[in-house]
This record gives sequence, C-alpha cells and structure tokens, in this order.
Amino acid sequence: MQSITVLGSTGSIGESTLDVVAQHRNQYSVFALTGNRQLEKLARQCLQHGAQYAVVNDADSAHQLRGFIADQNGTTEVLHGVEALCEVARSAQVDIVMAAIVGAAGLIPTLAAVQAGKKILLANKESLVMAGAIFMQAVNNSNSTLLPIDSEHNAIFQCLPASYLDGDQSAVKKLILSASGGPFRTWTMEQMKSATPEQACAHPNWSMGNKISVDSASMMNKGLELIEANWLFKTSPDQVEILVHPQSVVHSLVQYVDGSVLAQLGNPDMRTPIAHGLAWPERITSSVADLDLADIAQLSFEKPDRVRFPCLRLAFDAAVAGGDAPAVLNAANEIAVEAFLNRRIGFTEIAQVVENTLSGFDFREPGSLEAVQDSDARARAISVALIKQLEI
Repeated sequence: MQSITVLGSTGSIGESTLDVVAQHRNQYSVFALTGNRQLEKLARQCLQHGAQYAVVNDADSAHQLRGFIADQNGTTEVLHGVEALCEVARSAQVDIVMAAIVGAAGLIPTLAAVQAGKKILLANKESLVMAGAIFMQAVNNSNSTLLPIDSEHNAIFQCLPASYLDGDQSAVKKLILSASGGPFRTWTMEQMKSATPEQACAHPNWSMGNKISVDSASMMNKGLELIEANWLFKTSPDQVEILVHPQSVVHSLVQYVDGSVLAQLGNPDMRTPIAHGLAWPERITSSVADLDLADIAQLSFEKPDRVRFPCLRLAFDAAVAGGDAPAVLNAANEIAVEAFLNRRIGFTEIAQVVENTLSGFDFREPGSLEAVQDSDARARAISVALIKQLEI
C-alpha cells in the first residue's frame, strides 16, 4: 500500500488521478488533498477518498472547508497556507506526490516533495520552466524519483531507452513533441483577434482547466513543454521538434540515429500517463478505452506556424536565452492569460504582453530560489503595467 498526496486535486489532473487511485484501493491510499476555490468539491473528495488532510490557500477558505466537511460528517483535518502545502508534500507518511497545481503556485510545494525524496508525478511543468537548474539539482541530491505526467513527456519517457536516462544519449537523434494545434489551428490571425475566452477554452480533444486550455490555443503550452523537455531529458532546444497532430493520438515520438522512430499512442485521456506514473515500472489498468486505429482511420501531421502562433517562437527564444528568461516568459503569460480570461485584453494581445515583458528584461542566471521568485515578481509587475496600457 502506497500513500499519495495530490497537490491540486480539484483540477482535471487531480480528478483523473483520484479516479485511477479509486480503481486500485488495495494499492494506494490518499494522505492529503489540496485545492484552491472549489471547496465543496474538495470536501466531497476528502470524504470519498478518506483523506487525512486537506490544504487550502487561506484561513477563510479553511473555515468554509471545515464547515463542508463537518456537514458530511467527515474527519479530514484542514490546514492552510504554503507551509501546510509543503508539509503534506514532504510528510514521512507519503510515498507519492502528484504535482498538479497549475502555474507558479506549484513550484514551492513540489520542490518540498523533491527535497524529501518522494516519488514525484510531475504535471506542473512550471516548476521546471521557472527553476529548472535548481529543481533538477534537488532531484539529484535527494534521489527522488521524477516521472513526467504531461502526456507528451510521459510518451517520450516511455519511448526512450534505459541507457538514455542513465546518461548515454548516443542512440537518440531528437525528441518530437506532438501538439493538437488547439481550437484555433486553422484560424487566421485576424479571426483570432476577436476570439473569446469560451472559444479558446473549447479544446477539440482534451478536457482541461481554463488556463491550460488558453495556453493550448496560443500554443504557449507547447513552448513551455519544450523548456520542460530540455530539463527532463537533458536536451537543447534545437534537439526538440514540435509537430502538430490534430487527432491527439500520437502523444510524442523519439527519433533514433539509425532512422527508427518510436511513438507512444493512446486515446487522449490523462488517466493513461497517470496510471503509468503511479505504477512505474509496472503497469495497472486505467479504464481508458482501447485505441481503435481502424475507427480513427487517419493520422495527420503538420509543422506549426510560428507567425500565427508567436507564443511558440517566444518560448523557443526564452529556452535558448536560458537563465531566468523562461521564468519571465511564464510569469508574463500567466498574467496575460488571466487578463484575457477576464476580458481585459484580446487573445492575440497575450503574445504582445509576453514579448514586451521579455524585451524589458536583462536576463541573468538565478542562483537561488529567491532569485527565481524575484524575477517572477518583477515580470508580473511589468506585465500588469503593460495590460493597463492596453486597456486605455
């Protein structure tokens, strides 16, 4: 029996994780669940999965959650704040931590789990985008097990030889990240100028939260995944190719020096990589439907358009620049996406805010977590000011 903490249990990844865990109650138990705004859902999850602890952001939310849990005669202890998130991530009673908090907020508790030597199921790509060198050094120092859960990185992990992960990269030529292209794959830039949040969040294949859905629509998500892949698999940006694959069946590929290309395929359902990560190096069932290639009939691929989707270009440039450039990119994007979802700026202005924020920075190599957080804060302040100018 292995005990699990789910950081971000009320989001789509968290829900899928709990679905898989519920199918294997003889193998996994829930130690702690954490959430942000969806307090009634979090209370139901705690009752259903017998969580010992629940963690929310602040005292008011904790008070509300205690009331919801008491109404259901639950016994879950409620905590709040960043330190409480870290406590349930590094507790000696925890074996596995699902890191599924969206955005920069996931960095600190995920890093706490790493430093405690846990098995980390990483669905929070921002941890590596913001602080890749610091994060990976912590992984090496603690001997924690880091398993990628993003479908693309999980696919690459499954396709790589064991020797690659041990340091021998001689057999691999490049990594190929697949991208759905999002809801605006065939839209012109003029059409995207008037895109609404509802249209941006209507992903054709995946069920995701609003932030990630918008990132998919702008293809920033793929840019962040490129940066994540560089850290996970010790590659440079030019060793990672992005290929648009509208069916979202081929999740990613690895090209070998002998001409072979290995791919991992499956229906677009996050329970597959989650089940893989939970059970690794074994396999367990996930209740995902079998892939029927005859029914799909056709798999198509195309190169991404970096003119119509400038966020992809900006992410590649930040990856090449290195230092704190990816952290600045991520911070500016988070602020811009939030403004778009609140109808303060247009969809195409997301990239404009990110590019202008990046252009105002002198990039440096952050030597500490505090330096990363400082760059993040400064980038957010610049982005907020730029958005105010766009609103005038």
